[in-house]
Amino acid sequence: MIQLVRGFKDILPGEIELWQYIEDVMRGICEDFGFSQIRTPILERTELFSRGIGATTDIVEKEMYTFADLKNASLSMRPEATASVVRAYIEHKMYARNPVQKLYSMGPMFRRERPQKGRYRQFYQINAEVFGLHSPKIDAELILILMTLMDKLSFSDIILNVNSLGCEKCRPAFKEKLQTYLNERIETLCPDCRRRSAINPLRVFDCKVSSCQESLEGAPTIVDLLCEECQNHFSAVLDFLDRFQIPYQLNPRLVRGLDYYTRTAFEVLASRLGAQNAVAGGGRYDGLVKALGGPAQPGVGFAIGLDRLASLLSDRAPGFVKRPNVFIAALGSRAQDRAFVWLQTLRFEGIRTEMDVEDRSLKSQMRQADKSGASYVLIVGERELEEGVAVWRDMSTKEQKTVPLEEVVTFVKKNVAGSASD
Repeated sequence: MIQLVRGFKDILPGEIELWQYIEDVMRGICEDFGFSQIRTPILERTELFSRGIGATTDIVEKEMYTFADLKNASLSMRPEATASVVRAYIEHKMYARNPVQKLYSMGPMFRRERPQKGRYRQFYQINAEVFGLHSPKIDAELILILMTLMDKLSFSDIILNVNSLGCEKCRPAFKEKLQTYLNERIETLCPDCRRRSAINPLRVFDCKVSSCQESLEGAPTIVDLLCEECQNHFSAVLDFLDRFQIPYQLNPRLVRGLDYYTRTAFEVLASRLGAQNAVAGGGRYDGLVKALGGPAQPGVGFAIGLDRLASLLSDRAPGFVKRPNVFIAALGSRAQDRAFVWLQTLRFEGIRTEMDVEDRSLKSQMRQADKSGASYVLIVGERELEEGVAVWRDMSTKEQKTVPLEEVVTFVKKNVAGSASD
């Protein structure tokens, strides 16, 4: 038997309906807020991620699925969506039509991380990106969108963390101060953090090793060193969150794992997920468009981990499975042929309908109808055809009535009108 590749998973019927529900809710929110959907390829040139994410990040150094194609060009399966969306924004000159673009996307990403609960090598994200706006209002709006989704999904145990990462004016002084602090404690850091401290010291805050976390207890924080412009921007974001009554925690040690972030950074945590508790995160990346060869247009966005979000709602999954409205139990070849026409006609009318096309016994078909969760069963056999009627059975009340054959479709449409659109 050929099995799944390690770190990948199948999303089966019974679970996929929950995923579709989350996607539909998010699609509705994004479109209410004026976003348009974009779809980018899974494969991109490796350079896009090494320039956009950062050549020294773990993602680029260790985790990307990278290979050479037949012409020896280096290609990578996308490890995140933002760089791809920025590439599309630049390549198609979307900024020329209107610098302000509000885009959302959904799809799989790939990272060759160590598989563990809640972390797969193929994982799914919902992303939202806004280009062309410097205003802190748009930072707050994205957080509002994110928290609106959490509210519509009825999450109660989530925490929103926010921070500012400064800009090219104030971040260098902070990095220098943090580097000095880390160098004084270099022996207490793990090998990865020793390397990070010299290349990108902010990423040490991301480390989960307990000795590194302990060493950071007295570390300087960037919020104390923000320039006036960054401080004003961050204060405005927090003011808007207060106005919309969005609860948050200031987390001066919150950094994003990708190099392109500046200023506002935020993350949504769910305590039920344990160590891998981040379900969404994002922030501002004002220099990324220019860094990838486009005009100097600001950007801000977020990514939601769909796998983790779905796992938090797994107990609700059965409620999203779409079950048949009607099951047709047909006995005998004449009844089977007539029922097959009803089956397709009702489906064209938007009524979820199933039938057994193998002409099994009535007992077997009723058992199948019960397993399917159908609300009603329409029974027709040779005797019913002779009498010119079909039998309509309500599976919840067990009540039955006869329906003239020529009125079957009209009758079913009338009696299933409410449940067919559920």
